[in-house]
Amino acid sequence: MWSKVEAYINKHKLLETSNLYLAALSGGADSVALLLLLKEGGFNVHAAHCNFRLRGAESDRDEAFCVELCRQQGVELHRAHFDTREYAAVHKVSIEMAARELRYRWFSQLREDIGASGVCVAHHRDDSVETVLLNLVRGTGLRGLTGIQPRNGDVLRPLLCVSRAEIEQYLTDRGQGYVTDSTNLEADVMRNKIRLQLIPLLKTLNPSVCSAIAQMADNVSGAQQVLDDVLKQYKNCNILKTSELWLNSSREYIAFEWLKNYGFNGTQVRQILEAETGAAFHSSKGYDVLADRGRLIVESSLKPMKPVCIPEPGTYILEDEQRVVVREEPVWTSKAADCVTVDASKVTFPLTVRRVAEGDKMVPFGVKGSKLLSDLMTDRKMTLFEKRRQLVVVDANGHIVWLVGIRIDERFRVTDATSSVLCIEKK
Repeated sequence: MWSKVEAYINKHKLLETSNLYLAALSGGADSVALLLLLKEGGFNVHAAHCNFRLRGAESDRDEAFCVELCRQQGVELHRAHFDTREYAAVHKVSIEMAARELRYRWFSQLREDIGASGVCVAHHRDDSVETVLLNLVRGTGLRGLTGIQPRNGDVLRPLLCVSRAEIEQYLTDRGQGYVTDSTNLEADVMRNKIRLQLIPLLKTLNPSVCSAIAQMADNVSGAQQVLDDVLKQYKNCNILKTSELWLNSSREYIAFEWLKNYGFNGTQVRQILEAETGAAFHSSKGYDVLADRGRLIVESSLKPMKPVCIPEPGTYILEDEQRVVVREEPVWTSKAADCVTVDASKVTFPLTVRRVAEGDKMVPFGVKGSKLLSDLMTDRKMTLFEKRRQLVVVDANGHIVWLVGIRIDERFRVTDATSSVLCIEKK
């Protein structure tokens, strides 16, 4: 079987004989075969065993088996004990998720500590087939049909090319024993039901169904790679032009692949693509997406801002580390967007810097009557995101002195009668 595994390793450029690797070792058939095959291939390998303390004496039996196997093979073994149930309770996750998080967190740290190039785990072809079926049952997109991938960051899977039956035959031929996790024989979780009930049923329709599904997953992986190349142009951008997507028959898929990184699900993506300008949606990861005139804009959800009081001229720090500088000076007129001059005699302290609130009005410079700030911002074609971030400077009488970066109020303008100005600058 080594020649088959070696060809797979070379095809996906998973391992190099000059490097050190960690092999996850549970004591089960898959992980035992992985360790032996890596040794057979001449790789420098350490083993890592996790005792999750979930099965009492059986967990201790597995650990003792791993200790003896590594002694026989001359392999250095690293061991960790976890209180998995306590971790699951504290973090409010399932036992399975707790074990996964603990295992991979420790693997990652151990890999760094010993200078290993990767962590080899023993997922095989049948595991990948189960994953495809599990995703299919739950509902999935194209990526979910690609199964388990040979590489995920530092996690490497050299055995995806062989089946569980091939692994067991390999161990039988070598006369090598292994331990069996009794929970894997219980059909009380979805994956075990797929393994113990669904796949045997599918084999009555096609005895080679696992090979067929694995080949399908490999084909889909190729198609996914082509799509990933297309999607690269949308990576790390926060604006997607939906007007261009309507020319593409895969617009929903492209939008989903872009938005899923921000925590949006498939149902939300469909709603977002059908939304009218001005509609906003929130994700579980703390992002908002806005439909705005033929494009989608994503940004972090806006946190509440505590108004900043300015009792007298000076420099004041806003929450986002921007500064507002207020100083009284001889008469002059600023034409810069981020710095305004107003008649100091007409301004009543303390000033307040805050975000625009519903119903805010001002008399825009050069205009006779008052106008809602929301209308002013709409006239400037500002997006909802820009509007909600917009700052104003308000005096003690509740009059808006400056719609920051946009316009001052006519009532505070510098005139021939002005004797000094208040310079307000945002940096």
